[in-house]
Amino acid sequence: MPAPDLMAQAKVLAEEAAGHAKEYTSFLAPVQEYIVDTFGENGLIAAYIALAVLALFAISRVAKLTFSAVKYLIIPALALSFLATFFLPVTFAAALPVSVTVCSLFLLFKG
Repeated sequence: MPAPDLMAQAKVLAEEAAGHAKEYTSFLAPVQEYIVDTFGENGLIAAYIALAVLALFAISRVAKLTFSAVKYLIIPALALSFLATFFLPVTFAAALPVSVTVCSLFLLFKG
């Protein structure tokens, strides 16, 4: 069982966090009031769901872009630079910008 002073500290920290959260979200209060006044509680729930869906959509697009960048840009650019050091009289550092450019163009045109 946690010590009473630890619970008191946790309660104080939670209250401070709630206070800081209210500072940063205070600009959303008028929007929330407008939605409740216009559409009621169901409208507010619908707005929360719509915002959550938009956030998940944005996160999924960023994740897809990151995966594509790793798959079509980073790994091939490193591999091409590594291969260029074996077959051409250039260093890895000199070949890397060229291979990144080529792979960037491939990623750009691939979509």
